[in-house]
Amino acid sequence: MAQAAHAEHAPEHPTSTGLDNRKLLMWLFLGSDCLFFGSLIATYLINYGKSLVGPYPHEILDILVTSVSTFVLLLSSFMFVLSLAAHTRGDYRAFRVWVLCTVILGCTFLGFQVFEFQQFVHEGLTPRTNLFGTTFFTLTGFHGAHVTIGVVWLLSLFFLSLRGKLGPDKNLSVDIAGLYWHFVDVVWIVIFTVIYLSGVVAGTNAAGG
Repeated sequence: MAQAAHAEHAPEHPTSTGLDNRKLLMWLFLGSDCLFFGSLIATYLINYGKSLVGPYPHEILDILVTSVSTFVLLLSSFMFVLSLAAHTRGDYRAFRVWVLCTVILGCTFLGFQVFEFQQFVHEGLTPRTNLFGTTFFTLTGFHGAHVTIGVVWLLSLFFLSLRGKLGPDKNLSVDIAGLYWHFVDVVWIVIFTVIYLSGVVAGTNAAGG
């Protein structure tokens, strides 16, 4: 009985690292994605303050709105933790509730981003306006695409669960989706710090000068 239980919960495709090969591949993908985001963030920092025309970051960034959207995205990570815990203990109804909450919060974050983009365009900032516009829209748009992929992924888990195709043997699939979602949230914290908080500091220093 003990051996059977162990076999039921053991990784289906273990590697020499002790991780399932699907989880290992996800870690490798996230590592490569870090390089992409790192290069985009580095490009933004290198070109920061070099725009020849406005609008400039401190003139256009709305720290209050973005702080709310950041809180929403971080809250979605907590919701997914609850959904994974529910799935692990076999409470699939609770899993669907929490994963749907995660999806709703993810969509809310995307709604904030669309609103922000529209406001910036209205105020004259587009990807072609200046270096700030180019690097800002590229970096945040790339992140928004990741959030969109995550929302679609979580929705697929929700519907698979509704159809009874996400049983205890699929817990790893939920865990892998969680790795991706938490990664997206962590990356946004870095983006928020680099773009928005630094923009506010620059605006404060400019006003003080």
